[in-house]
Amino acid sequence: MRLAKFIRTEMEAILQAWTEFADTILPTEYMSESGLRDHAREMLLAISEELESSQTDAEQTAKSKGGGPAGQEQTWAEVHGSDRQSSGFSVVETVSEFRALRASVVLRWTSAYPKIAGQQLKDLTRFHEAIDQAVAESLQHYATVKEKETRLFGAILRASPDPISVLDLDGRFIYINKATAELFALESKKIIGNTVSDLGFSFAAGFQKNLQKVRTDQTGYRGKFVQKFASDKGERFEYLLAPVLDKQQKTEAMVCIIRDITEQTILAEKIWYNAHYDLLTGLPNRGLFLDRLEQEVKHAKRNEQPLALLFMDLDGFKEINDSLGHEAGDKLLIAVAQRLTDCVRSEDTVARLGGDEFTIILCGTKNRSDVKWLAQTIVDALSAPFDIANQPVQISVSIGVSFYPTDATSAAPLLQAADHAMYDAKKTGASQICFARKP
Repeated sequence: MRLAKFIRTEMEAILQAWTEFADTILPTEYMSESGLRDHAREMLLAISEELESSQTDAEQTAKSKGGGPAGQEQTWAEVHGSDRQSSGFSVVETVSEFRALRASVVLRWTSAYPKIAGQQLKDLTRFHEAIDQAVAESLQHYATVKEKETRLFGAILRASPDPISVLDLDGRFIYINKATAELFALESKKIIGNTVSDLGFSFAAGFQKNLQKVRTDQTGYRGKFVQKFASDKGERFEYLLAPVLDKQQKTEAMVCIIRDITEQTILAEKIWYNAHYDLLTGLPNRGLFLDRLEQEVKHAKRNEQPLALLFMDLDGFKEINDSLGHEAGDKLLIAVAQRLTDCVRSEDTVARLGGDEFTIILCGTKNRSDVKWLAQTIVDALSAPFDIANQPVQISVSIGVSFYPTDATSAAPLLQAADHAMYDAKKTGASQICFARKP
């Protein structure tokens, strides 16, 4: 029987033997068993067709040396090499498929025909030549595709505007792209082989710690750092670390991608600032004040500490604003905010609620007399003339005071009590201080 016909007749038995052998040498994660069998079947059918084709002496000589017909379209072996490279097979694994295929066919053939001679021997020789040629074509195409992939990947890395690097298990740079060298403002040879600590970067300690976490946990990590590089390219950065695993699922390196987020961060901070601070005076606005009051009341409750709240309204501000103009009024509000800030401690909160209304949160104030003294200090500070529009301007303030937990045990009632006390002070006259009435 001719070998081509034998292969077709004994296809299932050959595939069974091939599968048993292939399972010992091929990684099962790449393809399903049915996928591998179908691929092997196609290879065997292609070889069978080749065995049945006519062959000149020159073609036979070329085949014996691993060469095929010149100028023909892409062969099945070349397709195989390309497929195996893209599927993640190694070179050894790719060759092993052919070894398994050769072994399964030859074992079955020689078992059926122990004494091979004549045409059967020629068929077997042509079969070996076909396998050898297929291996050569497959590996050549595998290498071509691999080289192209490497070249394209390298081009992507070089062209990437984001700094990309690969670090070894000790955190030393073993690869950097052009963007990394430009960001660090260092030549590649001065970066490769060094750690971020060796390069003297301020974020090194945290970065190295996170590298070891990625190495151990084999999970990605996203972090941020602030650094002013010599290149003057940004100062706030986000970085992504990811492990590179070998076939034994052990970490063999780490990849780092850095992204400049300076503009986004500054914009986000500006948006947040505008939403929480008074744009004229720079003091916390009503929203941030209410949030801080809530937090300070909770803190006072947990620690069983008192809390005082001052609510202030400027006396006669409208008349000054109308007579000197809004620009002068704005300058006066800015000056008032500065004097109020100078009167309190750094841990206290001075806020502008809007218009000419201000508040102060006094933390941990135990004595009522201390609060009254501070309120009087504020009255005296604001009564001193302000230099506005090259002329002295005088103003006074009415102050209402409430206490936690005496007057209220939550933020909103505490603010309301101080507000009512402030109106009582206004009714009494300018530059007055009133404490909240007992409920």
